[in-house]
Amino acid sequence: MISPELAEEILDDLELLRARDPRGLLPAVAGAGAQVRETTRLTDEAGLQRITDGGRPRGLVVVGRREGAVAASVLRALLGPGSPVTVDHVPGPALPVWVGPSDVVVVATRTGAGAYAVGPAYEAARRGAALLGIGAEDAPLRAACSSARAPYVPLPTSRVRHTTLWSLLTPMLRLANGLGLLPGEAADPEATAAALDEIAQECGPAQETFANPAKTLALELLDALPVIVAEGPLAGAAATRVADQLATLAGLPAPGFRLPDQRVAACTVLGGPLAPQDGDDFFRDRAEDEGRRLRLLTVRDAEAGGHDGGGERDPRSASEALDQVLRTAAEHGVPVSALAEHGEPERYGRLPRVARQLAVADFSAVYLALVLDNERALRP
Repeated sequence: MISPELAEEILDDLELLRARDPRGLLPAVAGAGAQVRETTRLTDEAGLQRITDGGRPRGLVVVGRREGAVAASVLRALLGPGSPVTVDHVPGPALPVWVGPSDVVVVATRTGAGAYAVGPAYEAARRGAALLGIGAEDAPLRAACSSARAPYVPLPTSRVRHTTLWSLLTPMLRLANGLGLLPGEAADPEATAAALDEIAQECGPAQETFANPAKTLALELLDALPVIVAEGPLAGAAATRVADQLATLAGLPAPGFRLPDQRVAACTVLGGPLAPQDGDDFFRDRAEDEGRRLRLLTVRDAEAGGHDGGGERDPRSASEALDQVLRTAAEHGVPVSALAEHGEPERYGRLPRVARQLAVADFSAVYLALVLDNERALRP
């Protein structure tokens, strides 16, 4: 396992980071705010009114994998249980049997190619459902949408794999706003872009590790087994993204627990056999430690809502459940990392606050990958 001292040297060496990043993951993550603005313009030019003029649909079906699936989860969480329109996610290529003319199908994929993208688009058109495609400029999906006279958001070929979440989510938010499902302030692209820009300044490669939240988190996770706990459904959607990025980019497994419903499981893990044992000296020299140690990683959402499951034996709100998880971690000597709680996060709305957390996590996962030199190792 690489030492923290060597890892910090790598993180503060701009030339070495650039050499270890052949795909340009760092610039792509740093450009998330610009990605939101550009995709907003491309979405507006696509002509969503061809869908929104038809009025509110019965259901909204999102076809997507990985980042497309996360985008669908974020949209569903923002709409909440009171939404008049159901939001369903399917990985493709098959659509649910109930999809018909009263529904909207969104096919969201970076490439816009393959049976998992093109097949559902043609099937949605055949059934008479309204269709929105999101994919690469010259992708087969664009031809499918064109034949159905459906709007298509063409993503530039410069989009980098694993960094296109905001390119897929932004059109969905614009669609939900146009259908009257989300108020403008809840999905304001400029507010989200501004929050992402701020994190890019704080977490960019030019910022030294001691003043960089993402580099600091990368060092904390270097020899850790992160346990992610999420405060409610929206934070849960973000936590899915965090776990996927850590696994895909850094090869680091990260179990996740959504609160309040998985409170018992999270507390059991934090107090279980992987927790520090009784008599463990927190201040000892850990240079000779073997294996990974539990670290709690929190994803917060102050607007997660009140009590879940009024009929349950022990109903709790997400915030109350998180408080208990934090107490359990403290009792068992498990260190805690919190995403993007530095500064004044309360200045932002709900989506920009989650965007800040996702941006820090994306930067951290990329930094871990570059410290471990995973990108050059995986390059053919």
